[in-house]
Amino acid sequence: MEVIVITGASAGVGRATAKEFAKLGCKIALLARGHEGLEAAKRDVEELGGKAITIECDVSDWNAVEQAAERIEWELGPIDVWVNNAMSSMYAPFSKMSAEDFHRITEVTYLGAVYGTKAALKRMLERDRGAIVQVSSALGFRSIPLQSAYCGAKHGIEGFSEAVRTELIHMRSNVRITTVALPGVNTPQFEWTKTVFRRKGRPVGKIYQPEVPARAILWAAQHKRKRIVIGVPTLESLIGERLMSGLFDHYIADKAWEGSIGDELVTSHYRENLYQPVDAETDFGAHGCFDEESAPESIQLWLNLNRMWLICTGALLVAGILLLRNRDTEIDFLADGFEEPSRFGKVPLEKVLG
Repeated sequence: MEVIVITGASAGVGRATAKEFAKLGCKIALLARGHEGLEAAKRDVEELGGKAITIECDVSDWNAVEQAAERIEWELGPIDVWVNNAMSSMYAPFSKMSAEDFHRITEVTYLGAVYGTKAALKRMLERDRGAIVQVSSALGFRSIPLQSAYCGAKHGIEGFSEAVRTELIHMRSNVRITTVALPGVNTPQFEWTKTVFRRKGRPVGKIYQPEVPARAILWAAQHKRKRIVIGVPTLESLIGERLMSGLFDHYIADKAWEGSIGDELVTSHYRENLYQPVDAETDFGAHGCFDEESAPESIQLWLNLNRMWLICTGALLVAGILLLRNRDTEIDFLADGFEEPSRFGKVPLEKVLG
């Protein structure tokens, strides 16, 4: 039974990921700030056959993360998989953000992943095994307006993970590190992300249910892969940025600005989670308010995760077609009574066949 650590586990993608690991009977450490969300996540895990402990932890605090890791290994055993999923964001033009808000988003989203990675490697390297999964985003390749701090943090996670991966390769270590790039996902974060607008934020482009990235994170923990890209929009962002970055700037400037702002008004009851958890007394679950427009599956992701199987199957099909064609040629050769040429001229078919 493997030991799994998931940060940001009380809601959204982290909550859905915990349930996926629970189906395998794993022992799971659930880290987040919100008490009620964590307790509900623990119940989910135990109902599905897993074992869970909850730790109220702010991942921007290195000492808290390190202490959590020590407790996990004491209570559950050696950590096999660490999933860095915790994040925070804000909807605002950079010019209207305070330095404190920008710093807070960066230390939670970026440094939270750095601290989680450091705590995991401290234990995994000496055992020469383990997997670290960084929950990244399409915004880690292609930034959009109104989320400058979050985009910068996700870009940072991509660059940081590449550096650590090359160090592990140099050390000939068997510890793996994989980034999972998410598209827009239907999570409760849009119900509590800080905003300067009168309307709530929303995912840009096609939206997927949180179970889609959860299954990808589970797969990443079990296989060696540098990066997993989820959804056609994320793939388009990656390719578009590499092929026509300048044109993308102008397209996204208006498209993503308008697409980031939803129709629902921010009311006086709206609570933000940038500095305090909103699920301390209320459980928000894994899903947000976009269920009706969210896709439960991604064909692109299935093709991505099964690409080696598809390549092998395709190669076998090609080989089979070539064999059939060669067989047909031999049959035609015999049926036509072809006279085999020799240096003495053509020999009748009867003599070729004896």
